[in-house]
Amino acid sequence: MDLSTTYLGFRLKNPVVPSASPMSRTVDSIRAMEDYGASAVVLYSLFEEQIRHEAKELYHFLSYGAESYAEAMSYFPAKEEYYLGPEEYLEHIQNVKRAVDIPVIASLNGSTVGGWTEYAKNIEEAGADALELNVYYIPTDPNRSGSYVEQLYIEILQAVKAKVTIPVAMKLSPFFSSPVNMAKRLDDHGANGLVLFNRFYQPDIDLETLEVEPSVVLSSPDAIRLPLRWIGILHKNIRADLAASSGIHSGEDVLKMLMVGANIAMMCSALLRFGPKHIRKVLNEMQQWMIAHEYESLEQMRGSMSHRAISDPAAFERANYMKALNSFM
Repeated sequence: MDLSTTYLGFRLKNPVVPSASPMSRTVDSIRAMEDYGASAVVLYSLFEEQIRHEAKELYHFLSYGAESYAEAMSYFPAKEEYYLGPEEYLEHIQNVKRAVDIPVIASLNGSTVGGWTEYAKNIEEAGADALELNVYYIPTDPNRSGSYVEQLYIEILQAVKAKVTIPVAMKLSPFFSSPVNMAKRLDDHGANGLVLFNRFYQPDIDLETLEVEPSVVLSSPDAIRLPLRWIGILHKNIRADLAASSGIHSGEDVLKMLMVGANIAMMCSALLRFGPKHIRKVLNEMQQWMIAHEYESLEQMRGSMSHRAISDPAAFERANYMKALNSFM
């Protein structure tokens, strides 16, 4: 049975890829994920603020800011154990590359166009096989339009692509007014892959201290429905590879994403809950389903349930909304 797939120009042994999270902060953890079947790994994010500021300023920003934390903060180790600055991040890439055989995808997290994007070249020189750009931007200025936000993504992509030759993927927000058009624009400007979607962790209020504080809720399997819809619509409409992110917990979740057209399925919350061994369970579930339904390879199913492929494309659109509401009547 052939579980192989392609992503960012790499031939991967299967489509299960751990996404950026605290689980990739040690070589041992990454090696364990590889041993249990991970076909590639996305390293935890290096933040724009880490490149711009000293560690103390970064810690204050991550602890009290409500706009820029891309992974589950409650799972981060203590400050003195966690902080790895830009130079340590490069060293981490080198150490990981020496320890594993799977592709290593570095992650840059930022929200502005500036000198930090030049650090992409250092990441390439450290040995990263590819780079994921996580543009984590919360528009709070009422005078900035949606087109301003969209152009920001384009400019950051262009700035990074001008510095590196390795493949670059963009991790997208689900909140664009026209996700398909935004995806096409990024595709036209050279994005090698799109990751759908970034989960914007929302702040909460502590009623005792009356402070705004980070609130982390890990994804549930229901979260796959958002990327499932948009990957299904984007399949064959752009050249860039598609990575599904959010709500990937089981082998069935991975199979559904491949059927709508994803190249890979990224996992984070499930691995934080169950550990690296969960990857093997997911792969076994995929194989069992494929045997039962007489599939010999993933390529047989890829895109078979996409917007273009199904007999009723309206199921991805308003018709599905009306049908869902009527099901309660």
